[in-house]
Amino acid sequence: MGSCVDISRILTMCAAVANALGVDISDLPVAGAAPEWMSEKAVSIGSYVVSSGIFTVLGTVPPVLGSSAVTELLTSGAKEVVGAAFAVEPDPVKAAQLMIGHIEAKRTALGI
Repeated sequence: MGSCVDISRILTMCAAVANALGVDISDLPVAGAAPEWMSEKAVSIGSYVVSSGIFTVLGTVPPVLGSSAVTELLTSGAKEVVGAAFAVEPDPVKAAQLMIGHIEAKRTALGI
C-alpha cells in the first residue's frame, strides 16, 4: 500500500488510543522513524506525523534544513505548537536511544 496509507492507519489508531485515554496524541508513548527516507514525499509524510504530535527521528538531513528558520521550526519550534518535532540522528543506536528515551518519558508522564 505504501507509507501514506500506513501512516494514515497508524495515526487513526493513535487518535483512537488518545481519545480513549483522554489525552492528546503528543502525550502517547510513540515515536516515528525514517532512517533512510527516500524522497521529498517522505519529508511531507514525516511532517504530517510530526504535526499530528508524534516525535520523529530522521536518519539523514532532509533538504528543508537549509533555512535556519525552517530548521528551528521543524526541530524544536513545532514542539511548542503541536507537541512534537523532528530529530536528525544518522547513528542508528543513538536514534534508537532518542526514541526509547522519548517513549519512556511519555510512559512515565501517563503513569504506565
